[in-house]
Amino acid sequence: MTAVFAKTPMLTDAVLHYCPGCTHGIIHRLVAETLDELGAGERAVGVAPVGCAVMAYNYFNCDFIQAAHGRAPAVATGVKRARPECAVFTYQGDGDLAAIGTAETVHAAARGENITVVFVNNAIYGMTGGQMAPTTMPGQVTQTSPYGRDPKTAGYPVRVCEMLATLDGTAYCERVAVDCVKNVRGAKKAIRRAFENQLEGKGFSLVEVLSSCPTNWGMTPSGALEWLRENMMPYYPLGVYKDKA
Repeated sequence: MTAVFAKTPMLTDAVLHYCPGCTHGIIHRLVAETLDELGAGERAVGVAPVGCAVMAYNYFNCDFIQAAHGRAPAVATGVKRARPECAVFTYQGDGDLAAIGTAETVHAAARGENITVVFVNNAIYGMTGGQMAPTTMPGQVTQTSPYGRDPKTAGYPVRVCEMLATLDGTAYCERVAVDCVKNVRGAKKAIRRAFENQLEGKGFSLVEVLSSCPTNWGMTPSGALEWLRENMMPYYPLGVYKDKA
């Protein structure tokens, strides 16, 4: 029998703990495949802080470091400066990267740290029960905004790519999605570009991935993907926001 698809050796055989319909598994595969294809797996070091991907170290066949909540870019900075030959990446959610870790993210980008950041944006705090996050959109219902996010009291969402694109140290930032085959392929290209930039010493690269959270959104997996297309994509347009190529 001819094999048409095989799991990349950069992923372990551990069963994922993510909820049904969560797209973390897709994003994990894209990161792992990219490292394998670039021949960077043996020197890859991942950093995962607190969030839905807190146990990412169970799924990747590379060295992994557990960081305190929001501190992944700071930890990655230390690793990359100490071991510049390594392919260092962080894997962070919106609550981690854009709330408690905002300073670490912004200043790592401002310094032009030669690391790769994979930022998963599902517009909610997934791990802790579905509270409002920095990326929760106006009018979006969460556990802590039962009547919808009101900008008058909660402010407006943080658009990470648009913000980081203004910094001189940012080499590359792109927003992608994994809701369909076409967009999954686009996400793979963006992740590859972000790692290639690091291997070529070009500086800070970030890929923001729009992701669904069926459990905390209270939707079916297919319904969550449709909601993402109808609501998140218009508010968070896909595309390249900066490329110093």
